[in-house]
Amino acid sequence: MRHARGYRRLNRTHEHRKSLFKNMAASLIEHEQIKTTVPKAKELRPIVEKMVTLARRGDLHARRLLASRLHDEAAVQKLIDVLAPRYADRSGGYVRIMKAGFRYGDMAPMAIIEFVERDVDAKGAADRARLEAEDAAEA
Repeated sequence: MRHARGYRRLNRTHEHRKSLFKNMAASLIEHEQIKTTVPKAKELRPIVEKMVTLARRGDLHARRLLASRLHDEAAVQKLIDVLAPRYADRSGGYVRIMKAGFRYGDMAPMAIIEFVERDVDAKGAADRARLEAEDAAEA
């Protein structure tokens, strides 16, 4: 029996798993939608939902807690300025997971994890801005 076993280990050490979810959370906040495996998505959802709930408070202590958990100032800024007001009147359930078939190489079950009521233009916006800045610098 696996009563009270906690979380999925995902064949990683504690430090590796912690940094994996930190990076995945920052990517999800930046792009508002990412594609990953189903077990990783299921483990990421409570982490991100707690961060959104913390960002809804919006005070200095919440900002510092988010900064210590994410290590990405742009993601913290977006959480507090964009996502917290968007979900101000929602009492949880900020993230959805949709199954997306199987990966070609190893047949791992894939999923798309995204924010509910997400901004469709947010996916790849930072990449587009970076490419436009590089093109402007070359010209």
